[in-house]
Amino acid sequence: MTELGIGIGWRPEIADAVEELPGIDWVEVVAENVCAGHLPDSLARLRARGVTVVPHGVSLGLGGADRPDPERLAALAEKAEALGAPLVTEHIAFVRAGGPLTASPRLEAGHLLPVPRTRDALDVLCENVRIAQESLPVPLALENIAALFSWPGEELSEGRFLAELVERTGVRLLIDVANLHTNHRNRGEDPARALAELPVEAIAYVHVAGGVERDGVWHDTHAHPVPPPVLDILADLAGRVAPPGVLLERDDHFPPAAELAAELTAIRATVTTARRRPAPAAAPHDRSASRHGVGAAALRAGRALASGDPLLIGAGARVSGGLMPAAARPAAGARTAPGATPAPAPAPREGGAAVAAPESTAPVPAGDEARQRVGVGQVAVLSALVAGTPVPEGFDVRRMRVQSRALAGKRASVVARIAPELPEILGAGFRPAFLAYARTRPMPGSYRRDALDFVESLLLEERPERRELTRWWRERTDSRPAGLAGRVARAARLVFGGR
Repeated sequence: MTELGIGIGWRPEIADAVEELPGIDWVEVVAENVCAGHLPDSLARLRARGVTVVPHGVSLGLGGADRPDPERLAALAEKAEALGAPLVTEHIAFVRAGGPLTASPRLEAGHLLPVPRTRDALDVLCENVRIAQESLPVPLALENIAALFSWPGEELSEGRFLAELVERTGVRLLIDVANLHTNHRNRGEDPARALAELPVEAIAYVHVAGGVERDGVWHDTHAHPVPPPVLDILADLAGRVAPPGVLLERDDHFPPAAELAAELTAIRATVTTARRRPAPAAAPHDRSASRHGVGAAALRAGRALASGDPLLIGAGARVSGGLMPAAARPAAGARTAPGATPAPAPAPREGGAAVAAPESTAPVPAGDEARQRVGVGQVAVLSALVAGTPVPEGFDVRRMRVQSRALAGKRASVVARIAPELPEILGAGFRPAFLAYARTRPMPGSYRRDALDFVESLLLEERPERRELTRWWRERTDSRPAGLAGRVARAARLVFGGR
């Protein structure tokens, strides 16, 4: 398995800082944000320095009821080759639902949503993963996601679900310890139990990120500092296995480079310290321990080191050379050479102990019946979240409403970023107007189309900004907006799911 080291998520907003940060071994880039034939100059310079770049996909929806889109798979494969990546990563999630399989309108979430931990969903996921593996030129690793709500009637814990996925497909895992913390806070799931149940030898690398609590719900924002409890879970994981790589994610509200460096130092110190301790027993995660645990200590050390405190420079230097001493690391591995025998898939586990691998790890293909059952459930959930239909029976209505607001809020933020003229035209009224539009208007196939549909909906109203909005529309479509009758007809199609 490829040894990666300490890394950070590359984003255009911090590209210069990432190039200058000391001790960066690798970076991860959102696959959908780069073009294979025209890489950003910053990524090209990092690659020229020997920094590994890993593409991280967000749109495959491998947990969805449909089989993976061949065009999306081909695009991800092309980017992996253009970047010379040793692996690619995606998520255990669904991002769209509906279509011919369920004879219902296609709906887009614009975000990662949790799959039910049921046998049907596992069968569908395993077949989708096998299709993806056969289409990609490098190994695939899948990430556990954070969730604001749970599915009723789940049959497997998160750890067991991941373990069976690995057993049946040989896929690698990208374990996000911030997501384990989020699910602990929001759904009462024990991170220590998840780590004890999953096959840690299949871990390709680890994500670390921050979040914030609002109204009693923990939001995995990737826009706040990493809290000590997340580092405590990282320490628990690192005490069980030497992670091949650990990466800091930050997607918004980017701090100065010194703060990023301090968080990276804390992450490195957490892993190094954990490897010197005995492996932990499978005990429930105690949030209160984080106040005095390794997470809080590592954060203090990282911040002091970044500030130049001479008392800590020496201590920091001792852990700045890598995740752990070379003798303690697993052998570094690149892609399997042509003609060589590939490494075997991780052995299945029973009760935490390794057992002999089955003769074949290929999953039994998921029949259309299982796909339809999964698809019907996902359509009902996504429709409640983005189209205003009733919340399905058995779901926590309050949590579903929180998730619905979060999806609409993300849409508003992305539209504001890709069409910054709209917040300028509408001022403080932009966000309320967009959220009112999104309440019953499911997201179309792209955020650009979402911005156009939003403006089209505004043109149905008597607004003082009509002239500026009309000009904006014409500059982007090279056409005049439809007349009132046409706009009313199109708005009706949007509401009832047509295009």
